[in-house]
Amino acid sequence: DASVKRRALELSLALVSAVNIRSLMKELLLFLSSCPPELRAHTTSGIFNAAERYAPSQRWHIDTILHVLTTAGGDVRDETVPNLIQLITTATELHCYTVHKLYRALITDISVQSLVQVACWCIGEYGDLLLRGECEETEPVQVAEDDVLDALEMVLQSHMSSPATRGFALTATMKLSTRITHNVDRIRSIVSIYGSCIDVELQQRAVEYNALFKKYDHMRAAVLERMPVIDKSSPGHTNGESAGGSMKEMEPTKRTQEVVLPQEPANQVCDLLDLLGGSGEPPQPSPALSTTALGPVSSTAGGDLLDLLGGLDVTPVPPSVIVYEKNGVTLKLQTDKQTDTGMTITLTATNSTDRDITSLTLQAAVPKSVQLQMKAPSGDVVPAHGLGQVTQTVLLNNPNKVSLKMRVRVCYTSQDFVCQDTVQIDSFPSPAW
Repeated sequence: DASVKRRALELSLALVSAVNIRSLMKELLLFLSSCPPELRAHTTSGIFNAAERYAPSQRWHIDTILHVLTTAGGDVRDETVPNLIQLITTATELHCYTVHKLYRALITDISVQSLVQVACWCIGEYGDLLLRGECEETEPVQVAEDDVLDALEMVLQSHMSSPATRGFALTATMKLSTRITHNVDRIRSIVSIYGSCIDVELQQRAVEYNALFKKYDHMRAAVLERMPVIDKSSPGHTNGESAGGSMKEMEPTKRTQEVVLPQEPANQVCDLLDLLGGSGEPPQPSPALSTTALGPVSSTAGGDLLDLLGGLDVTPVPPSVIVYEKNGVTLKLQTDKQTDTGMTITLTATNSTDRDITSLTLQAAVPKSVQLQMKAPSGDVVPAHGLGQVTQTVLLNNPNKVSLKMRVRVCYTSQDFVCQDTVQIDSFPSPAW
């Protein structure tokens, strides 16, 4: 009877404890392989919860989840993939073991989408460990670069792969371009093919990855470097520490990938309004601006308008400091706006040399408890003789109000050679925390 089986399953899951987790889990996994389809989702959910609470070791935990994915991958919860990825990132000493095991699972069967997604993610992150063939936990297996790329291409071309799975495979292929040595041209060819893919999501990924290969190749290694450990317990699932803690080593991958994208029209409007207003306040919606500037206004609105115009004379210009000055390139930092836990700063680059500075990119890293968002820059070419500038807005959220520091990497091309420098900013012009 189905109801009796369900009650028995619920009782078995309720009896799981740290003492009997190994023996009861064997019975549950055996039941999962032959349980009715209507009980599979409930069984997998119960196994995942029990393993998360009472796992005797991280390796046992990873093996158990992989076994469930292999047995009933189509009946697992949607959050299983990110949860397993988070578990793998924290098990630093098991990265080699995990990527070898997932690679073997991938070349054996690509029908289980959740398992294939995790396998592709691990191959992209830890592909260098797979290619070394050195793993103490398993028998050493020599895997060639072509073998790994063949497996990822098989996923990309398979009719069984969902759009999300193809996205994982394409990203893994791109990440391997910084982890292998002899097949970068093949990866470039694979990525370029999907630049005209009918799936819009996959096409966008491919186009952006092609831009990394061409215009931003000098920063490809930094953008595609290994992801930091994911701290699931932190607010907003961000890497962080409790208030009052010391500043940890800043992770370069805290930088957002917006810095490699072309500027957006919205940012051009924001820059223009900022130049006209000078107050650093965020622009109001366009309908409100049109009503105030062109339409009839009431006495209250007129007072607000006069107050706004008068404020241009009395509001002081936000102070700025020079944080970088080299090769004729000057980078200034200006604090535009501050709230109780947030700050908006603007980085402005100028050029005093006789030739234009090209391919300018700015990257930033902050303490792990601070959230950083970099808007798209106003451009990547700084005109010569100081005739123009490039600005980039950075939004900082400091909920724990820790001591704020920021590291900025400046990269540009000057007179046909690439310059890259890193500056440490330990103090900000007022207003500041």
